[in-house]
Amino acid sequence: MINGSLLRNAIISAAITISNRKREVDELNVYPVPDGDTGTNMSMTIGNSVAELKRLDDKATAAEVASTAASAFLRGARGNSGVILSLIFRGFSKGLAGCEEAGCEDFAKALKLGVEAAYKAVMKPVEGTILTVVKAAAVKARDICNETNDEVVFWQEVCAEAKEVLSRTTEMLPQLKKAGVVDAGGMGLVIIFEAMTAVFAGGEIAVSEETSANTEVTSDSFRTAVSEYDDDITFTYCTEFMLEKNQGCPDVSTLRAYLETIGDCVVVVDDEKIIKVHVHTDNPGKALQKALEFGYFINDPKPKIENMRIQHENKVKDAKAAEEGFVPAEPEKEFGFVAVAAGHGLEAMFTDLGADVVVKGGQTMNPSTDDILRAIMKTPAHNVFVLPNNKNIIMAAEQAVKLTDRKVCVLQTRTVPQGIAAMLAFDESQGLNDNRINMTKAFERVSTGLITFAARNSEFEGHQIKEGEILALENGKLSFTEKDINKATLKLVKKLAKGDISYITLIYGADVTEENAEELQQTIQSKLGDKIEVMLVNGGQPVYYYIISAE
Repeated sequence: MINGSLLRNAIISAAITISNRKREVDELNVYPVPDGDTGTNMSMTIGNSVAELKRLDDKATAAEVASTAASAFLRGARGNSGVILSLIFRGFSKGLAGCEEAGCEDFAKALKLGVEAAYKAVMKPVEGTILTVVKAAAVKARDICNETNDEVVFWQEVCAEAKEVLSRTTEMLPQLKKAGVVDAGGMGLVIIFEAMTAVFAGGEIAVSEETSANTEVTSDSFRTAVSEYDDDITFTYCTEFMLEKNQGCPDVSTLRAYLETIGDCVVVVDDEKIIKVHVHTDNPGKALQKALEFGYFINDPKPKIENMRIQHENKVKDAKAAEEGFVPAEPEKEFGFVAVAAGHGLEAMFTDLGADVVVKGGQTMNPSTDDILRAIMKTPAHNVFVLPNNKNIIMAAEQAVKLTDRKVCVLQTRTVPQGIAAMLAFDESQGLNDNRINMTKAFERVSTGLITFAARNSEFEGHQIKEGEILALENGKLSFTEKDINKATLKLVKKLAKGDISYITLIYGADVTEENAEELQQTIQSKLGDKIEVMLVNGGQPVYYYIISAE
């Protein structure tokens, strides 16, 4: 059996090991644009647990260790890969609940719960990623329980299966096959599991090759493969209820399948007598009606339909309030805003538009769940809109919602121009629901262009890309490469300035001079004529020479 002390040491060793090898994982990313690297994000996520785990004494139970680690993982989660890792370890917390020591069956249950949580969190799961690797590990864990009670053998078999499936991810995703690499998130997970297994087998805790296991993200970071498959769809109503099962209740998996056709964020927990349901949908009535085929509603707790309000965790709030003297702001107004942005100009712009707190972050600086949580709690409002303004930050923001005591609505803004458009569409005279709908419609109408550089040599979407080349991205997709920043910007603006576009906004970054930006603005205006107005803003953002908004 694995006791608490051994489990604690295993997780600490895994944190140190993935920190030591994070660059190895980072280099597996196939997308050439600078972004929050998978290895770095996973390292920072698990590294957030080290200090808290070290405070536990040798008498801590396996359940206490798993709970401590899961809480720290969640608050430290950065990027999509970090959030998925935190959800996998949340399964450990649930699976080992009440355990003084953990055996093979306990860990098999924990892995199963972790897989379920991770798949539910990703709106559009894609095979060939960390999800595939952990799912295979969980299936192997279930099977191996029938063959051995030896925890070391159990974990060695789980790791072997995870590693074997990881090797096959190269063939599962075209991007990985072209690059000839395995999935970065899956690789990070294998490293973590193998490091834990080594300690279970009697090995020593790994030695850090750096001054800290929790290091800062650097500017040569990239995008995780999983983040490329987030979906844009959002739904209005958070619907929750519990059912007492009918006699002869149909297969509950069919209820989940139906709910997935009318919404997302579906959670269906099937107990012997009870079914617990959570879904985000525009049609709560349909969800309730379908549920009656499986059972009858329980009055305590009563069914709940709210605008994306998720049950809060006061215990976590109180703990964070006590930490470092942090004091949450008391709600004084109806609505507040948290925006994520990097660059003095962009930060000032969001503040001018009404953002109460601007979290410094973006492509190479993915803020943690805790960073976003603190910003929410510092916002003196009953209802808080969060604008992540980056695809790789949305999941971390959504996890923060679960830890707060006020209504929080995470708008699915993936770019800075989308965030600006959302804030401009806010109407104080409207309610939360109407504002959410109108702000979402507003940012969905915005097209975004990005001019940046290739962080590595790569072959991507038919493009042969050399490190340092100028990359032009149109609405998140690589459009073309160029040698010259101004030529690339002009060409991309022309592609964006189609249809009913009336305004083009050029937001220039820290590596562009005001003089050069003004000259480019004049050139673009002369090319587009008077029908489209070209505006210039000093964003001061890193990584991107220009962020282009087309409305």
